Amino acid sequence: MIEEEAEPEPGEKTKIIGVTGGIGSGKSTVSKFIEEAGFPVYYSDVRAKTIVNEDAQLRGKITELLGEKAYNQEGLYDRKFVANLVFNDPDLLLKLNSLIHPAVKLNFENWVKQQSKNLVFKETALLFELKLNEDCFKSILVTADDNCRLKRVMDRDNKTYREVESIMLRQMPEKDKVKMAAFVIFNNDGFEELQRETEKVLTELQAIL
Repeated sequence: MIEEEAEPEPGEKTKIIGVTGGIGSGKSTVSKFIEEAGFPVYYSDVRAKTIVNEDAQLRGKITELLGEKAYNQEGLYDRKFVANLVFNDPDLLLKLNSLIHPAVKLNFENWVKQQSKNLVFKETALLFELKLNEDCFKSILVTADDNCRLKRVMDRDNKTYREVESIMLRQMPEKDKVKMAAFVIFNNDGFEELQRETEKVLTELQAIL
């Protein structure tokens, strides 16, 4: 008697595509285009903001590391306080990330299992820095000229040139990311061109599955 092949569980044969880019690159816009095209997108930073508030065990570890002020009077994670605390302390930032990222990773793995599409996308700023690309089928880098990124963030976040420049200098250089990415989308030429480039990458991805 020949046994029938079992149906794959949701997420079992799913290919993960990483989407990343430095501050002001437009990776969130590209991710929205991908979502509008019908593909599931996991927004790591958005999920992390929820997890730091809802995961009781993680809350305890963060409070132990950073003190009670890591959470405000309403009991919510105080991003501004934490950012000021770790901005010039790489060791403390590393310790904080070592708490948050495993929790986000577990949340992502559970999310993937619930998906029915053969392609899912993970948007994360630290794809290459944390070597998350090693768990991905392919990776997409969204990038733009430094001056273009600077202006976008200054306009969007009401930050000074020096403030944005300081953030950019702390991130992995774009030239290093370009070498590591399977696909590179340049976001220098406006909204419509960015959408066309995203659609082109989606077509190429589906062709190699």
